[in-house]
Amino acid sequence: MTPVVTVFGRKAQAAAVLLFASLWAGCDGTREDFIGARVKDTCGAAWPVCDRVAGCILGSESYSEGRFPGRQQLIVQLKEASTVKVSLFLEDVTAAGSETVVQFHEEGCRARIRRATEGRAVLDVMERQGAFTEEAELTGVGDHLIEFESDMQARYIIKVDVTPLRNR
Repeated sequence: MTPVVTVFGRKAQAAAVLLFASLWAGCDGTREDFIGARVKDTCGAAWPVCDRVAGCILGSESYSEGRFPGRQQLIVQLKEASTVKVSLFLEDVTAAGSETVVQFHEEGCRARIRRATEGRAVLDVMERQGAFTEEAELTGVGDHLIEFESDMQARYIIKVDVTPLRNR
């Protein structure tokens, strides 16, 4: 093997290798990885669900964006009993807030599953896993209202994944 001559000393080379490795490792959990091939929905429509109005219908091929603090409502359509997973990718976080809540409603809002997480815990999960997720098993067929809100200060990307219970 032929030795390579450089103008940098051993310490500079080691620092460059560490910098490159950290940049390479930082490629995981990016916005593009989170979105994948999904198409953006601006959630600017008015879809009636229960006694409310949701801005969009999200599924496995779409995502939406927004800003916290705030509250948003969307619809997920189910053809059979399924696990519905809501995932949030957070950007430009300036304050963790005190609580983030995701509420899953059965069709017709006949039942509700509420998931609440403390503000800092949301960011801890995001840092470890690349996204914050909540999920619930919904048994009804049809339109299901999903509500989420937080007092954190951040931009978010939201997506929904549906897995039929028969596929578990």
